[in-house]
Amino acid sequence: MKLNNSGKILERPGGAAMAFEEDLGNGVSLTMVRIPAGKFMMGQTVAEKQELLKTFKEKEYKDTFGNEFPRHQVTLPEFYLGQMPVTQAQWKAIMGNNPSRFKGNDKLSVDSVSWLDAVDFCRKLSQKTGRTYRLPSEAEWEYACRAGTTTPFAFGETITPAMVNYDGNYPYAGAARGENRQKTAPVGIFPANAFGLYDMHGNLWEWCLDEWLDSYRNAPVDGSARGNINSRDAGKQRLLRGASWNNGAWTCRSANRNFSGVSNRYINFGLRVVAVTPRTS
Repeated sequence: MKLNNSGKILERPGGAAMAFEEDLGNGVSLTMVRIPAGKFMMGQTVAEKQELLKTFKEKEYKDTFGNEFPRHQVTLPEFYLGQMPVTQAQWKAIMGNNPSRFKGNDKLSVDSVSWLDAVDFCRKLSQKTGRTYRLPSEAEWEYACRAGTTTPFAFGETITPAMVNYDGNYPYAGAARGENRQKTAPVGIFPANAFGLYDMHGNLWEWCLDEWLDSYRNAPVDGSARGNINSRDAGKQRLLRGASWNNGAWTCRSANRNFSGVSNRYINFGLRVVAVTPRTS
């Protein structure tokens, strides 16, 4: 993929995104989008640091955003990622329940799920479909979110509540204040990024496979997850990406990182899944 200095896509590998649909039964399906192999720079840019320091004092900045360094190049193979976060309809089709706080529309993302819940969903989805599903690595997630861009957001230097579901009282990079919906929004109603993925910024935090580490020192450069991805140790902290409906715009940046305990079920936690291989028959 070729990029110019402003982060705009000059050449998109393979043209339009390819996808496949997984039939979950009873009219419910899961759309998986092909994410092309490629390289990207993972982490926060100097320009983002300068912008964040306009809002946060040095210590606040370091404590909150200092974990987004050092910026480093990662090379990833092709993979398939959910076009949207897992919805309540999809969760119910696999798990038979609905833990969400925000209900009333099956197109809402499932919320209030822990990392352990998300891993169990992937296991049962794999059993049902005969294909291996898992949570994305942190590197896969950021690569897919950026979709070939180097700007703070896949949509450019800033966002608005017309583009992303976040707390519009807290804008970024000079954007005007806007709506605060105070709840999740149905998936797919905001613009998709250049890979054809929806809701990568805002709406709900999305669990990743990785154990939490507070920097990218010695981070893998092949897109793999860090730590023991199979551990269910209650003492572990796991990665979250993307921010949510109750976060400010700066938290929705492609580079932003968060973490929580594996058993925590907060109303702004959801998930998106990776298909290890597409079906061949």
